[in-house]
Amino acid sequence: MTATDTTGISQAISAPEPILVCQGVEVAYDGVQVLFGVDLEVNEGEIIALLGTNGAGKSTLLKAISGLVDPIGGTIHFGGEDITHADAVATSRMGILQVPGGRAVFPTLSVEEHFKVGGWLLAKEDPKDVAGRQHQVLERFPRLKERWNQMAGNLSGGEQQQLALAMVFVAQPRLLVIDELTLGLAPTIVELLLELVQAIHDQGCTIIIVEQSVNVALSLASRAYFMEKGEVRFHGPTAELIERTDILRSVFLQGATGSTSAPGELEVSRIGSVAAVPRRTAAELAQAPAVLEVSGLTKMFGGITAVNDVTFDVRKGEILGLIGPNGAGKTTIVDLISGLLPADGGTVRLLGEDVSRWGPARRAARGLGRSFQDARIFASLTVAENVALGLERHIEVRDHLSSLLYLPAMQDSEADVMFTVNELIDLLNLEAFRDKFVSELSTGSRRIVDLAMAIAHDPSVLILDEPSSGIAQRETEALGPLLESIKAETGCSMLVIEHDMPLITSISDEILALDLGTIVVRGTPDEVINHPYVIESYLGTGGVANQRSGVVAS
Repeated sequence: MTATDTTGISQAISAPEPILVCQGVEVAYDGVQVLFGVDLEVNEGEIIALLGTNGAGKSTLLKAISGLVDPIGGTIHFGGEDITHADAVATSRMGILQVPGGRAVFPTLSVEEHFKVGGWLLAKEDPKDVAGRQHQVLERFPRLKERWNQMAGNLSGGEQQQLALAMVFVAQPRLLVIDELTLGLAPTIVELLLELVQAIHDQGCTIIIVEQSVNVALSLASRAYFMEKGEVRFHGPTAELIERTDILRSVFLQGATGSTSAPGELEVSRIGSVAAVPRRTAAELAQAPAVLEVSGLTKMFGGITAVNDVTFDVRKGEILGLIGPNGAGKTTIVDLISGLLPADGGTVRLLGEDVSRWGPARRAARGLGRSFQDARIFASLTVAENVALGLERHIEVRDHLSSLLYLPAMQDSEADVMFTVNELIDLLNLEAFRDKFVSELSTGSRRIVDLAMAIAHDPSVLILDEPSSGIAQRETEALGPLLESIKAETGCSMLVIEHDMPLITSISDEILALDLGTIVVRGTPDEVINHPYVIESYLGTGGVANQRSGVVAS
């Protein structure tokens, strides 16, 4: 027997048995097939990363494994048992738990009630063991202990994710599937959650993690599957996946050749990747006129001050980054600026005019654009129809009679709208989704549609609330040049909330750091990210949590 043969026999004997086997899994929603013959194997005690482009079917595969959707083809075996058509209750009893993407808690239940609800699987366990694990996880996340009697809906996004994983830690599952662990979370929270995922794994739990940040997912997993268009395109060691640039690529945000046009003229055919533009100095920014001025902005919720006397401005052509821990008041500030929330104090001036008492529609008509972290677009409309809505303020013909009789002026107006819609769809590679309802799209794909609508609005001031949230890492890496190109082509200013540090530091002229509703520091990206308070409260010790996109430093 050769040495090669001996090695092969040794590996065969020691090879672990797979705890989960998916063979030829197919899933459809309302007759539209999403998964096409997916094969996947996970060994007991393993952590694997499930990666892929937006809309590839990753979340759908997790739902099939968890019993939340019923496959139309193929088989799923767990621990040697066929669970292909088992429902979520049955899979939970077998030890399969899922942490869904986004909000994974019950908004109207308190933190204490969540642990009680999560205990339904632990009726046969020793109460002392359960209480011990609960105490252990609360020591790890003291914020949950402080919020013990508060409703989960009042917790920040990071606290809600802590609560979801804390319930999992107490439940001790055999298989944990996690969808979008870091969605919308600050670096310090990501660090804590990664540590808890590792602690859950150390209990003997097998883990499948879906994560848009390849860097984050591969920091946990040594083996990965990559999906595209409902099929597995790659499976193997993560080190090999990193080298596959043909797979790890941007699908939607493909930069076009840059060009120049007069500021304020939106010519989307020329918006694409542009050469890096040197940041303006503080003196140059000071000379530019302010297009957005916030003074003494204050907001309280039930006696709790969410925004406390915040004052800043955004200069013409500036990109101002806005960072801070979850719950720091960032989204509340942009809600106040947008007119979605009434302020308890302070003023907002847009293009030199006091808009503090204006509603959202009037502010939008004045030139204020806004995107949302959760892509608040119209689910019952198609992608093309949603993008067309973004052009509403630019429609010249608004006469009902002209519309009723479909006069030439109305025909020309509609033709102009459709021309721009087609250009935006082409720019963002949305042609395959053009006539699909938004309700059929994945989280990341909806974010791309939301971005297309923001560009269509052609604002003077554009507010982006976590534009990279939910989109794949390679899309995030292409997003920076696209935003800089939009600024250069349209002359608009931007206020950008973002947790992806490589993205926000690469595009921002200045960064404003918040905590507990107040401004901590404003300055250049280097000045802010090296500020001691920002490091302590927001950035943490660094590592992969601060490098969710780009090349990870070795």
